[in-house]
Amino acid sequence: MIFDTLKVTLDGAVLFVEIAAPPMNLLGPELVRDLVALVQHAESDGRVNVLVFKSADPDYFISHVDVTRVKEYRQEAAKLTGEASIALLFRHLSASRLVSIAQIQGRVRGAGSEFVLACDMRFAARESAIFSQMEPAFGLIPGGGAVQYLTRLMGRGRALEVMLSALDYDADLAERYGWINRALPTEVLGGFVASLAQRIARFPANGHAVVKERANAITLASIGDFRRDSDLFGENVGDPEAERRIGAAMALGFQTRDAELTLARLLGEMTTPREQCK
Repeated sequence: MIFDTLKVTLDGAVLFVEIAAPPMNLLGPELVRDLVALVQHAESDGRVNVLVFKSADPDYFISHVDVTRVKEYRQEAAKLTGEASIALLFRHLSASRLVSIAQIQGRVRGAGSEFVLACDMRFAARESAIFSQMEPAFGLIPGGGAVQYLTRLMGRGRALEVMLSALDYDADLAERYGWINRALPTEVLGGFVASLAQRIARFPANGHAVVKERANAITLASIGDFRRDSDLFGENVGDPEAERRIGAAMALGFQTRDAELTLARLLGEMTTPREQCK
């Protein structure tokens, strides 16, 4: 398995996947293409029972989607699900027979957050992991399933706080809110996740699939709900107000590595040309 944006290592029945899409792990068409190919390959390979995702970049796990290439990455997602929607790609991962674990260091915002939410378990570095669901800062609904995942995990009030504030949340608060399973010190995170993944992989894979299917029957939203959120995002990302806000953010350094280290502050300072005239 050779990919442009992923580095993979098979250890027993665990496939370790390192995300490496410089300069800041944006979710663009290349990364989506590789994730689709990875899932297809792993699901068809009887040797693989567990996926562990981590990042080669200590500052960014997956930053968010590349807003300049929305149509392109949605088309890549269609190669797995038949529909141009990363929401349905992420839901496919949740429903897969494979057990998926996210080992998180650095920032996971927007679709990055939605990707780790699609994984079955999430463990984050206490010192460096940052979470945000910032699409409403642009007047958009999260289009990759965050509304469905977060509301079920956190409850309505906290999910609305997270999405409507567009703030950054550290690993300790994310753990308290239910965004992740655990926040762990960086020095023990990798060993803990690897040990857990290997332990799970030693148990019968058919048991994993049955347990996931029954848990999903309770907690995983329908394909229709994911499709609706995806469609709303696709319809509204071209709205003039959203385009003005994205343009204003770009002028402040949105989608550049250094500026996004403090993205919540950038979004709070953002003003559109219309607002500047008032």
